[in-house]
Amino acid sequence: MAGSSSGGGGGKKKARIEIIPLIDVIFFLLATFVLFTLSLNKSEGLSVTLPQSETGVPRDPNGTATISITQEATLAWNKEPVTLDEFLTRLRAFVAANPIESRVLINGDENAPFNQAIYVFDEVRKAGVKKVLIETRVRPAGL
Repeated sequence: MAGSSSGGGGGKKKARIEIIPLIDVIFFLLATFVLFTLSLNKSEGLSVTLPQSETGVPRDPNGTATISITQEATLAWNKEPVTLDEFLTRLRAFVAANPIESRVLINGDENAPFNQAIYVFDEVRKAGVKKVLIETRVRPAGL
């Protein structure tokens, strides 16, 4: 029976799990997840095409009411379309609920009528809100 071994060295090979490729895959998935998460921008307003700005800074939407002005000059309060009367009622209720630290974010389409944006801005300031923010998107460098 000397010729029954066909491998030369004999013995069974054990299955091994290679750790290095597994670590590479895990780091790739982690990097993809982080980059995807950073690209998300939570907005409480309607989906509009924001005007560009070179001096825009990140905002904190917590404790902020978002008023959207669409291209058709309609208003929305935190993604919910409202009439002018509903806007004023909600604005007064918001200021009454947050008298000290009320902040309003105006999220307007770049093609929205300017007079509608001024109307919203005036009404917000007349209601007593000291912090009125205008949401923009960052203009790419060189444009």
